[in-house]
Amino acid sequence: MSISLTDKEKTILRNVSIPPRPEALIKFSEETKKSEPNISRVSEILQNDVGICAAILQVVNSSAFRRAKEIESIDQAIMILGLKRLIPLVKAVAVKAAVGKDPTMAKFWDLQSNIAHIASIAAMKIDKPSLSNHAYMLALFHGVGVAILNQHFGDFVEVMSYADNNNWDDAAKLQFEKYHTNHATIGALLAQQWRLPKVMINIIYYQHDTDGLFQSEELDKIGLDLLCLLKLSRHCAFLKDKPSEINDEWRNIMDDVLDHLDMEEEHLFRIIEEITDEI
Repeated sequence: MSISLTDKEKTILRNVSIPPRPEALIKFSEETKKSEPNISRVSEILQNDVGICAAILQVVNSSAFRRAKEIESIDQAIMILGLKRLIPLVKAVAVKAAVGKDPTMAKFWDLQSNIAHIASIAAMKIDKPSLSNHAYMLALFHGVGVAILNQHFGDFVEVMSYADNNNWDDAAKLQFEKYHTNHATIGALLAQQWRLPKVMINIIYYQHDTDGLFQSEELDKIGLDLLCLLKLSRHCAFLKDKPSEINDEWRNIMDDVLDHLDMEEEHLFRIIEEITDEI
């Protein structure tokens, strides 16, 4: 899928700065794509970027990874987790390091980190452990367009307030009315520029435009699995923060999630309760 942009979006985007991939991520990607990556070189690349290095260690020692013993170094992380599991985590923490420097957005990034943590747990709960790391990466990446648009538009805080009082599906429509683009498009463009897997680019692009998506062929099965995990994780985070309120974003997609996962509503509710009790 190529990201479809209107003429007005193209005009707006000329003035919106999408952060380039950090040098450490470029070098990391080049090395890990080799048929026989040099593990010492991979470790050196990550350790040379203090921000990314610290963020990786924080993530791998979080409760989402359930490690009995703390991982103390990047070398240990590579040895214990392996490159395949580490690659999506590196990309995920790199985006926060590149875009998450605005102190006024600290609460937003805390929420994204929480959703990512939940996504790792949720993958285990629905018996899809192989998707855990990619679910984490997607969850930390999916809202990056919010941070970028907040940097560009002085009144974007009003959109965030609207989303908090209503839901992000409707807030995405409001953004398009106000700015002729929205955070899903911006996030997908950054994901494309940072060379994330195509399936993740598509999920980010369609995250608030899911009507008919499960019946189309825009996303394959793994893509729909990851979308389900993202929406489930967002819902769990919502319930933890607002347990007595109705989550319209979840209500918009719940039936599709149940159908895709071939799960009874009662079973899914039990999983949601287990997750919210754990976090």
